[in-house]
Amino acid sequence: MKTGIVILGIFVADTAYVARRMPKLGETITGSGFSVGPGGKGSNQAVAAARAGGDVHFISRIGRDTFGDMALNLYAESGVSPVLVQMPDMPTGAAFIYVNEDDGANAIIVYPGAAGTIGIEDVEAARETIEQAGLFVTQLEQPADAALHALKIASAAGVTTIFNPAPAEPFPDDIYACCDYIVPNETEAAALVGFEVATPDDAARAGAFFLAKGVKAALVTLGARGVLYHTAERTEHVPAISAGDVVDTTGAGDAFVGGFSAALSRGLSPLDAVRFGCATAGIAVTRRGTAPAMPHLSEIETLIQRQFQRQ
Repeated sequence: MKTGIVILGIFVADTAYVARRMPKLGETITGSGFSVGPGGKGSNQAVAAARAGGDVHFISRIGRDTFGDMALNLYAESGVSPVLVQMPDMPTGAAFIYVNEDDGANAIIVYPGAAGTIGIEDVEAARETIEQAGLFVTQLEQPADAALHALKIASAAGVTTIFNPAPAEPFPDDIYACCDYIVPNETEAAALVGFEVATPDDAARAGAFFLAKGVKAALVTLGARGVLYHTAERTEHVPAISAGDVVDTTGAGDAFVGGFSAALSRGLSPLDAVRFGCATAGIAVTRRGTAPAMPHLSEIETLIQRQFQRQ
């Protein structure tokens, strides 16, 4: 059985600012914290999956600069195999992240830089790597045509596909039919289905919408309320798993996707993989940052064991 995970996405350097609130236009306020570290949804998911026990390849573009060196060092430390194009004439991407100092809520602006030029040629260059994988994962921070082309290659090769439609950007309807799993959060789901997704019942309605579009399974993440898992045969609300006080939710969705992917690649059932993803996210939100917050397999297994003992 093929077990490797291939992820197409972007790397950016996260510049995170902690403050009591966002400033208004024309206003300057004093923050209470600042950090620079590795980020980008695809990259975060690759690190999360590798630390959670997955054999991960990551397809992207970076610049030949300090932030690009940050990416290469991260992958060496995390056990991610990079499939990268380094561009001398474009910078590595960067993100502005506001983190509320009271509850860890966040708002983000992403400039993808070199990764914004990821194209079908990059996907074709990695075709063999994708076709030999057990799972393929992508999002929408890189151009949607590259995501669609990669999903088509993976689907045609019998590779399990996971699509995280984030950020909530328009994409071709053809993507749905290539998805074994679609994993939006409540905001992304609402943007796609056209109604508010605030409860598990709302998420189940959204799941039915995605299945009608051709998706095999929908996983709608609901923050502190957990995840709604919906297929043609089963609908189940999986509660969140707490590992302590929440300090930063920025990487929660990426932690879930990475953990879920790693668990599937290791042979867990989809529902057990959802619980594993919830535990991965539950640990990540207790730490500052995105990629640096991703937990290791032993930490996740310990939290799941403690959760099982409490039940």
